[in-house]
Amino acid sequence: MTTISEQIIYIARYMFEQRLTDLAGGNISVRDGDQIHISARFSGSKKHWRLSDEDIISGDISTDAVLEHPRFSREGRAHLAIYRTFADVGAVIHAHPFHILPFCAAGRAMEPVLEQTQKFGVTPIAPYAPAHSPQLAENIVAGLRGKEEAIRKQAAAVLADRHGIFVAGKDLLATIDALERLDWNAWCILAQSSLPLAPVAR
Repeated sequence: MTTISEQIIYIARYMFEQRLTDLAGGNISVRDGDQIHISARFSGSKKHWRLSDEDIISGDISTDAVLEHPRFSREGRAHLAIYRTFADVGAVIHAHPFHILPFCAAGRAMEPVLEQTQKFGVTPIAPYAPAHSPQLAENIVAGLRGKEEAIRKQAAAVLADRHGIFVAGKDLLATIDALERLDWNAWCILAQSSLPLAPVAR
């Protein structure tokens, strides 16, 4: 993986294969100086996350001009808001992970239950706002405030009520690493309900 487009293409395929997102949506972006590079609209539903260079859209972070691109991802508004607010964010992933979606559906924050997720702390749930809306972008940014140190070290995340997760990290590999760890954390919480009772000590 040498170019930003190649990195995004690789991560997109990996996410889908690992059920870290679905056909319904999600997007991946990388900051490159004052530019954003982001997976195009319908990357899931029409391309099944098998992307090529033409599926990576680029534009200025500081202006809204990229919003006018016909293939700019509708949730890219939230990516722009994150980059504009947090100077240390180098990549953003929005996804619909298989094990995290139950928390989004329930409107429930997620506690870290694994040693490998302790550093992320509690993953908060942002108040509901319609998909693609400016209010959703504002809610995601608000949910990331106070997590700047975690972003500098690796990444921080916030759940969107009834929607999915947004992970903001120092670079793309750190961000996908955090996403997968958080999804396994979610699985461990869900799976505990099926564990047999601990044996009674004699």
